[in-house]
Amino acid sequence: MDSYINSVDFFKGNNPEALVKEYGTPVYVYNEDIIREHMRSVAGVITKYPYTANYSVKANTNIHILKMALEEGVNCDAMSVGEIKMLEAAGFPYDRIFFVPNNVSDEEMQYAIDRNIMTSLDSLSQLRQYGELNRGGKCAVRINPGVGAGHNEKVVTGGKKTKFGISEEFIDDIFAIAKEYDLTIAGINQHIGSGFMKCEPYLEAVTNLLRIAERFDNLEFIDFGGGYGIPYHKLDDEIPYPMEEFKKALEPILDKFVREYGKAPLFKSEPGRFCVAEGSVILSRVHAVKENNGKTFAGCDCGMNVLVRPSMYDSWHDIEVVRDGKVVSRKDLKEITVCGNICESGDLLAKDRLLPEIQKGDLLCILDTGAYGYSMCSTYNSRPRPAEILVTSLGKLEVIRKKETYDDLFRLM
Repeated sequence: MDSYINSVDFFKGNNPEALVKEYGTPVYVYNEDIIREHMRSVAGVITKYPYTANYSVKANTNIHILKMALEEGVNCDAMSVGEIKMLEAAGFPYDRIFFVPNNVSDEEMQYAIDRNIMTSLDSLSQLRQYGELNRGGKCAVRINPGVGAGHNEKVVTGGKKTKFGISEEFIDDIFAIAKEYDLTIAGINQHIGSGFMKCEPYLEAVTNLLRIAERFDNLEFIDFGGGYGIPYHKLDDEIPYPMEEFKKALEPILDKFVREYGKAPLFKSEPGRFCVAEGSVILSRVHAVKENNGKTFAGCDCGMNVLVRPSMYDSWHDIEVVRDGKVVSRKDLKEITVCGNICESGDLLAKDRLLPEIQKGDLLCILDTGAYGYSMCSTYNSRPRPAEILVTSLGKLEVIRKKETYDDLFRLM
């Protein structure tokens, strides 16, 4: 693929140079149509049985995006009181929020209890803590299914090496604690990881969780977790996650469980990245190009403070070069390392990447930044965080988060 942003008309006729002239660089730019399309896709994963997709809001908590989820019929998972407050501000009723924390204080757990938000407990000690705070209450437990998958070891959330969930060997302890505090275990949930591109690991984990579910009486819901990946190597024609193939393979697994369990509980999933990742790009200005020991470096103003994933996870983000408002063809490529403006050797966006020749003043369009992009931003090196701009379905530009100022850096001191 020569240009993704051209193929989907990402900017809907808006000139990237005119956009950054108004909002500066770096800047996050979102496409409303792409985000809504992905949310509709996950909302239809299961149609035969009761089902909800719970958007995992840690991927992107901008209130305007949360409002899209609300409008598209997607429920949400929250991992903190802060995320619950974001959902409150976006208009979510409490029965459409699932609190899935780990290692939280009494105060944080009580916040959810006071609002009757269904809460998942990640350990036996947290289950006991919940019982002490809400004797006779109703809750869920997070099971570690013994299966993990993901694009990097740091995002694998199931299996024997992760901190998440309660191992199957302790299920009898779950029952004992629930009996001690008169708790109703209404649901079980899992999460095997994030960013996987094959459906087999997820199907294996679903099958395993349903086997475990048979040990629980009268469950109201079973949450399979999330983690569907997106094609980060799309300029090299990487194939998207096989959602239709996954749906076809999933249905007979559910059929078998429903027959044996005697009823169909509410099934859930927790897609985060899939909903928003492809719906955003970062526009960044190139301020320097240099040669060091035979290597070409292009230095831009998108540092690891703006997009930490490449430094933190060694993640790949495709990059398109924009000059005078137009995408530069990928026909003639050379090896270039793209780096940011942060005082760290690890501040690299792309190492030894084959890219069109980059010139000072060019714009870099960094793809697939909607998930774990702005939500993991920092003010490292005392650089204010960038603006977030939405390209609406009508092609209008809306500021959905203002650019921070230097005054903002001092505000809490």
